[in-house]
Amino acid sequence: MPSPKPGQRKLQILQALAGMLEQPKGEKITTAALAARLSVSEAALYRHFASKAQMFEGLIDFIEGTVFGLINQIAEREAGGVDQAGAILQMLLGFAANNPGMTRVLIGDALVGEDERLLVRMNQFYDKVELACKQSLRLAVTQGHGQEAEVAARASLLVSYVVGRWHRYAKSGFRHHPAEGSPLQIALLLAP
Repeated sequence: MPSPKPGQRKLQILQALAGMLEQPKGEKITTAALAARLSVSEAALYRHFASKAQMFEGLIDFIEGTVFGLINQIAEREAGGVDQAGAILQMLLGFAANNPGMTRVLIGDALVGEDERLLVRMNQFYDKVELACKQSLRLAVTQGHGQEAEVAARASLLVSYVVGRWHRYAKSGFRHHPAEGSPLQIALLLAP
């Protein structure tokens, strides 16, 4: 069997890590267990990543690249600020549903006991998502929906709603779909 191309092994490691995070029990992942899942030595993992923290950073890079790429597409596609904000929330809920293991990274669950910089980075991710919501809500204000004084509080509420749905999904062992009932809930959150 030929060995994988240079970038492929790194991707395989990240995919295996994400797969392990999908286990409902949410146990701490060790490099030994990850190496066993891939049928490689721990040393082989460290040829591609200097530490387990770097592996988690690779997952965070994937999350950020995907989520913010989709947010940009939504901003280009949706002319209305309220429609943008609603589409962003639906996308965030859908991202979690499509990537259960990543949901544990999004809520910080998988990062407990890991390098502190990972949690800092996830907090920065939340701030950027909140900023995207603020931009959509500010656009909505210019279109006659809402008031500028409410933008920051409403954006914070929207992010808290999404994070709460992510938590429920992960803590239910991925049984409670994060987008269940979301169209009405989002409409209520975005109502004037």
